[in-house]
Amino acid sequence: MTALAFAATCPNELETVADWWRFAISSLTRADVALGQGTDRVEDDAAFLILGALSLPLSNLDEVRGCRLTLAERDQVFALLKRRVVDKVPTAYLLGFTEQMGVRFIVNENVLIPRSYIGELLATQLAPWIESPNAPMRVLDLCTGSGCLAILAADAFPAAEIWASDISEAALDVARRNCEMHGLSDDITLRQGDLFASLNGERFDLIVSNPPYVTSESMAALPEEFRHEPALALAAGDDGCDVLVRMLADAPKQLNAKGLLVVDIGHNRDLVEARFPKINFTWLATEGAESGVFLVTREQLL
Repeated sequence: MTALAFAATCPNELETVADWWRFAISSLTRADVALGQGTDRVEDDAAFLILGALSLPLSNLDEVRGCRLTLAERDQVFALLKRRVVDKVPTAYLLGFTEQMGVRFIVNENVLIPRSYIGELLATQLAPWIESPNAPMRVLDLCTGSGCLAILAADAFPAAEIWASDISEAALDVARRNCEMHGLSDDITLRQGDLFASLNGERFDLIVSNPPYVTSESMAALPEEFRHEPALALAAGDDGCDVLVRMLADAPKQLNAKGLLVVDIGHNRDLVEARFPKINFTWLATEGAESGVFLVTREQLL
């Protein structure tokens, strides 16, 4: 949809939140926008854009449907919707934030928009794999990006010492802001480096990671929305395993004796099992995927 075509379709009579929500749904549908960056339905993406733009609670649509927008608010929502439809900018980047598991995170185009299946598992304190979630432990979020999994881990494991590492200093700047926003600057140790390079032999009881895993073929076919995300956080070679090969090779040196490694690999189970036929992965089901996350012990990696 061109800017001219979109602008011509905006009726002047849109007054309420419900009016704008319906208009946004129609506009996003006609533009065939790509989803999957925090929302999976056009209705949810439209609500996220409108409520976020108006600084309203994201779970509050039904309660504010009849509220009338000021002229300034209409202009603001229309401008954002136009960028979403015409420029295919993900809604989270337009607003500068998103939510995962009900927790808000600052985002920009230096970080992947939080959506890892691991977030759902952390909400369960990784039961039954973590037997004593309230006991002291050491947790690392590898390839942390915005810091979202580290922050969710801090909530899941209140007595844990949390570390987070990323190769991108620009991403770590976002992670720092998120740690500050959640009052965790003194509780989460951030390190810049390629995988384990900056950790100086530190060992952990749990390592979680949402690393790059997109294959070269898939990278070439990414929808425009996903091209706004940093390629560094996505691309992982022909079979999507380039980063994972190095991670699995070095992880035993960073895990304590009974340590666990939990990794989100999207829909690449077949590729991962083909690349590592000798590793007995445990696949953890979530609402988003039956086998999008694997768990391995240190012993299984030796």
